Amino acid sequence: MEPQFTRTGFILYVPQYEACVNFYSRVLKLPTLFTTGDLTCFELGDSYLMVEPGGPERRDAEHPTCLRLNVPDVKGQADRLQAQGVPVDYQEHDWGTVAKFEDPAGNLIAFKDDLRFERQVSGAKQQKS
Repeated sequence: MEPQFTRTGFILYVPQYEACVNFYSRVLKLPTLFTTGDLTCFELGDSYLMVEPGGPERRDAEHPTCLRLNVPDVKGQADRLQAQGVPVDYQEHDWGTVAKFEDPAGNLIAFKDDLRFERQVSGAKQQKS
């Protein structure tokens, strides 16, 4: 099964959440795709930039960034990687499904279910209308 990436993004785990959100929205003027209680997602060309709180007390401290790859079938892609010997942390949440793994240099990468992400984007657009 070849991966079908529908959208890509980057996640920044930052200890200065409010300051970073202000920087990306007010200084860089990135349009906001959606905001939840604990993250802000910006439009970044054909991609997206998600800013989330993070810091030394969280696991995110070892991975301050994450390359996000939206796919239609997170479980299928996670199974494909595991079959190739790549350790995968598969997680199902009420906001969506993710599968986190690392490249050989230790960089964090995550598959995210495309359908729920697009619903978040659509929901935010409808609220703005």
